[in-house]
Order: sequence, then structure tokens, then C-alpha cells
Amino acid sequence: MSTETIKSYKQFKPEGAFDAIIIGSGMSGLTCAAILAREGKRPLVLEQHYTAGGYTHVFKRNGYEWDVGIHYIGGINEPDSFLSRLFNYLTDSQLKWEDMGDVYDRIYFGEDSYELRKGPKNLIAGLKSYFPEDAGAIDAYFDLVRQASKASQTYFAEKALPPVMAKVAGKRMRRDFLRFAEQTTLSVLEELTSNRKLIGVLTAQYGDYGLPPGESSFAMHAMLVNHYLRGAGFPVGGSERIAETVAATLGPAGGLVLTNADVAEIILDGKKATGVRLADGHEFHAPLIISSAGVFNTYHRLLPDSEAERFKLPEKLEGVKPSAAHFGLYVGFRQNAAELGLRKANYWVYPEDGYDHDQNIARYLEDPAGEFPLVFISFPSAKDPEWENRYPNRATVEVITLAPYEWVAEWEETRWKRRGEAYEAFKEDISQRLLQVLYRHEPQLEGKVDHYELSTPLSTRHFANYPAGEIYGLNHDPDRFAQDFLRPHTPIKNLFLTGQDVTTAGVAGALLSGVLTMSAIDKKDYLTHMLKASPK
Repeated sequence: MSTETIKSYKQFKPEGAFDAIIIGSGMSGLTCAAILAREGKRPLVLEQHYTAGGYTHVFKRNGYEWDVGIHYIGGINEPDSFLSRLFNYLTDSQLKWEDMGDVYDRIYFGEDSYELRKGPKNLIAGLKSYFPEDAGAIDAYFDLVRQASKASQTYFAEKALPPVMAKVAGKRMRRDFLRFAEQTTLSVLEELTSNRKLIGVLTAQYGDYGLPPGESSFAMHAMLVNHYLRGAGFPVGGSERIAETVAATLGPAGGLVLTNADVAEIILDGKKATGVRLADGHEFHAPLIISSAGVFNTYHRLLPDSEAERFKLPEKLEGVKPSAAHFGLYVGFRQNAAELGLRKANYWVYPEDGYDHDQNIARYLEDPAGEFPLVFISFPSAKDPEWENRYPNRATVEVITLAPYEWVAEWEETRWKRRGEAYEAFKEDISQRLLQVLYRHEPQLEGKVDHYELSTPLSTRHFANYPAGEIYGLNHDPDRFAQDFLRPHTPIKNLFLTGQDVTTAGVAGALLSGVLTMSAIDKKDYLTHMLKASPK
């Protein structure tokens, strides 16, 4: 990744004053930086990884590249869509998207398969064709999805209010959404139908937020379903184009993204934040500090314990838990996607008759050597129309499953790439099991693998700085949405939060959190401003 506004701290030391320091270069941090730059402010984004973008970044190895977090974005290909217009604002319309086609997800339970189709009418009609006796339940389900998604608007808007106003209006603005958020996905669906297969199919995308239906908040599930109602797209040029195009807009204001810049501490002067101290001891100061490092990292690692305790932050954090971790297998082939017969749609693979997702998880935790509770398969080289220009006669596949951090915790004191033979043997076993799942669904790939490697929760911990290797920030359970401290304002003056912990997991959630954070800082409705600046 190379732009004039993205530089490595190892090679470049910035000079001059900055108006804001942003910790983390994921979607939320870059959104804040882009808005600041548009307002004539000079932002400095500090990223501990060697590449910018957070979960939107790619990694390259042996002539291949893989997207570590972006597999598809909902509703992005409609030019008048909410999300498309926000991206146009953030990137000066330089980021393009490839439509994933009529079918964006294929779901497999053994030999049974189901397709999720683009467009509400097509999706609902398809589900009714699979479950004709449950047509009424399907209609009622999508009605609840719409209601919960609509109620989310005022719930999230409340987070941007000044604390005094939030105390007055907050309860009313949050009430309708919390009616959905306080229920589990399974409890809502069981009120609509007793068909376990239908419930299993309707919740088959739960891996997108990491909790099975018996544990997840129905509000999170509804927002996820609503997100993909109008299909999905993939960034042309790969997911690194997201960070490149957003970071490029910082240039006119003198803004910068510094990689290899590990923030060790937020500097306080009395009761206000004044800067940050890097791991090498260097300090940057600014009148505004924004952390997109997550609430656990911000309140446990970056702030002095005395300050966190003074504001009773440890007690508040007891009400939330880290989200799921994962194994990610990255596979490369020396043929292109067309020659290999790879398609754009993702696969969600479950055990035969494994329609009870909670039971699948419970069995997996009891018997790690048993069948995976879910496997997600993505074909990025088939999704990107520019892939062949960058990597001719190459193709990539990503195969992902859930993984408790505890399974790799014994190696947490070891160093990346030097974790020992036992760790490598453990990874090889997981890799071969995931490859077998891939071969069952794409048998023509067997014997053609040129390269593969596995990431574990330790990889996520190392590169993303999430202590338990979590990929979705905080768990999206009912308790999480009841916490009113998960908002941009912090008890410390000049310090604000952004990121998926403020809103929800996913690129859209992270982008929205950046907008909310800037709205809270400037007391300005940036969402309306951005949509007006990017007309339909």
C-alpha cells in the first residue's frame, strides 16, 4: 500500500502541529480523519501494524494477496444507497464496487443447500420456495427485521448527543430499539415458527457477527439481515483500496496515516487528554484524541489504571465480553478463478442436520477434533474484476471457522513466526481439516493448492492488538446493547471513542461510528451533511 498520505513511522517522522490524533487506522478511524480533513483540520492517524486499514487491509505472500476482513458489503452497488453515498463522500468517489450477482450467499447443511438472493422480494420468495408451509412466519420475520432496523436509527443517533442531552432524551430514543435488542435471536424466531430447519437457515449468517442465535441479540441479527437485503458488493482492486482511497483525501489538509506507530499510552494532563506516547517513547500532542482501539484496549491498556478506576470503568466493562475469535485459512492456486470454476458467492457450510447452531457450537467446544460448527468460504479473486490484472493466472480462497482463544493461549508468550513445532503441528491439523471442507464443495481444487497458511486468534492478537484475538470487538449479545457507556464521549476531556464497540461490527458499523464520533465532537449532524454532499 502506497499513497502520499500513508507513511511508515520507521522511515518518516512528521513535523508540525496536528489538530487531532486518531489511534487506529480501521474504517472508523479513517472516517474520522477524512471528516476532519474536509473541515480543514490536520489529523494524524497512528497504526501499530505495518499496513493501514485495520480489518480492511490485505496481506501479500508468495505472489498472492488475501483480504483479511472484507468478504462482502451489503447494498453498496445501488448508487443512491445510504452506504454508497457515504463512501463517495469519504473517497471523493474514487472507490468502485463490483456487484456479487443475484446470489451472494450459499448455505449448506450436508447435501441440503439454500441460496440467498439479491433484493427483498427475491430473497423472501426464495425462502418461501424452500419452506412453503412457513410463508406466514417468513413474512412476520422480515417485518420484525424492518422494525428493528428502523428503530436502530434513533438508538445510534442518541450516542452522538452531549451527555446532558442524552440524560434527558436518551431513554426515549433507545426504548424502541432495546425492545428488540434485549431479546435473543432464537427467542424471537421461536415465537414465529417451530420449524428448526427454517430457524437454522434464517440464522445461517450468524458468523458475520460471531454469536449463535441462542446468544445473539435479535437487533444485531436484524441489522445484519437488513444490510444484505439488496445484495452485496466487493471493492474493485481489493479491500486495500478502501484505506487507500479514504487516506488520499487527507492530503489537502496535511493529514497523515503513520504505520508501525504503536501507541502505548494516552497522555493526560489533569483531567484531560493531551497526546499519546508511542512504544519508543516519542510523544505526539493535539487538542483532540480519538481512540478506535476498542473499549478494552482504551480503558485497560492505554489509560492509567488510576484514571480508569476513578471513573469506575472496570465495573462498566464487566457488563460486556469480547467477541468470537477465528481460524482463517488462506489458500493460493496457480490458475485463475475462471479456469478453476470459482464463483463470487460465499459459502456457509454446516454439519449435516446441523440446523441447531447453538448445539453445533456446544459440541465443538466439547470436542475440538469433531466437526466444525460452521465454515465460511470466500473466493476473493472471483469477486474482483481487476484481480487478473494484478495477479494473472492466480486465484485465492479463504476458509474461516470459529476458534476460542483458549485453544491457543498456551503459546501467547511466544513470538510471531517463532511459536514452536507444537504450534505449527496444531495449525497444520486445522489447515488440513479446513481444506477437506473446501474440497467437499469444490472437489476440482484438490491437488492444485500452491500455497496455504493459517491464522489463529494469536495472529489477530498480534496484528490487531485485540487481547483475546476477537474479530468483532464486543460480543453482540443483549447485554452489550444495554450499556449506555458505549458511546463516543468518555469521562476524560478531549478523549473520544470510535469503532465497532460504539456501534456494531462490520465496515458499515465502523463507518457509522466514525460519523457519530465526529458528530459528537463538533455537535454537528455529519450524517445529513455527508448525504447532502453526495446526492442520489
